[in-house]
Amino acid sequence: MADIETKAKGFVGEFKEFIMRGNVVDMAVGVVIGAAFKSIIDALVANVINPIIGLATGGVDFSKLSVTIGGDLTIGYGAFIQTIISFVLIAFVVFLMVKAINGFRKKQDDAPAAPSELDVLTEIRDLLKTQQGS
Repeated sequence: MADIETKAKGFVGEFKEFIMRGNVVDMAVGVVIGAAFKSIIDALVANVINPIIGLATGGVDFSKLSVTIGGDLTIGYGAFIQTIISFVLIAFVVFLMVKAINGFRKKQDDAPAAPSELDVLTEIRDLLKTQQGS
């Protein structure tokens, strides 16, 4: 009985450690934000992009484009076109975000590094030696 409790606590502890790792939590946050971002892009495509494209194509609503085959089978290729537009927009925005983040990281990497504690102590020692010598 005690062996089962130890295994259960070990399993729960191991699961807790797995969940609390930074990369798992970051990934979960990314998935939630990604889902919310998808709904924003879908609204942008449906309410802004598609009407503009419809205006340019003479009032055609892409989301309603379809073809009927044999009287029973309807293929809604317009919804597919709308999904492709959403994908391209999401990919473009993600590209811009990654580009901005990489630029920010590059600026941080190019910034001069703060002196280490050892460097500061060495400089203080050298200054004290010079003052004592003069």
